[in-house]
Amino acid sequence: MEVVPLSSADAVAALAADTIEALVRSRPACVLGVATGSTPVPTYAELVARHRAGTGPSYGEVRAFLLDEYVGLPAGHPQSYRATIARELTDDLGIAAERVHGPDPTDPATAGASYEQALLDAGGVDLQVLGIGSDGHLAFNEPGSSLASATRIKTLTETTRRDNARFFGSVDDVPRHVLTQGLGTILRARHLLFIATGSGKADAVAAAVEGPLTASCPASILQLHPHATVLLDPDAAAGLARLDHYREVYAAKPDWQGL
Repeated sequence: MEVVPLSSADAVAALAADTIEALVRSRPACVLGVATGSTPVPTYAELVARHRAGTGPSYGEVRAFLLDEYVGLPAGHPQSYRATIARELTDDLGIAAERVHGPDPTDPATAGASYEQALLDAGGVDLQVLGIGSDGHLAFNEPGSSLASATRIKTLTETTRRDNARFFGSVDDVPRHVLTQGLGTILRARHLLFIATGSGKADAVAAAVEGPLTASCPASILQLHPHATVLLDPDAAAGLARLDHYREVYAAKPDWQGL
């Protein structure tokens, strides 16, 4: 795991965008794993701004796979994750709707297995964007989730529903169930790009990066991955005991190595 403490949330977004663009330039037909929530929004905005300015790569051959999707929302609901990622990222990058995939919320009993097969058929995810919940959840794998779990239906905790209520107007409007990639599924991606900003994520980041590997902090599976990159602003990094070490190592990194 490479932990990269940066000077600001804007610096996190810029470096995350650099990393995604480098992948697309080197592999135009790559498979990009996309996350929703507030954390990746600045990164997506940076990618879109660069694309509109003509400095970004072409995304016409990219395929995108969602981490998760709500169950029970009406078709076309603006807070569905398919609608959200289209609005925030893929439409503006020119990724056609048929190249954006998510688990099917209309058939939650079979959607998990179908989505796992779709990921395999695509050749796997080249780079997976990730955030973290305040309780350490990853995607919608809440504390207690199996570290080997696959895509499946999950019940959201009240903590997570309250966290997401800002997108709906009321916690009562937040669905109680989601389809989510499992922790085992996420670990199959070739590169995990983990982003965290803000003081509200500091405890969860410290547990994920420096705590024990445990289902009580699902994001701790980052410790198992051979290519996990953790980008943090100062507030999110504040709880790390080895913060000075991470700064020293990143500052001395060879320029050619990249992320």
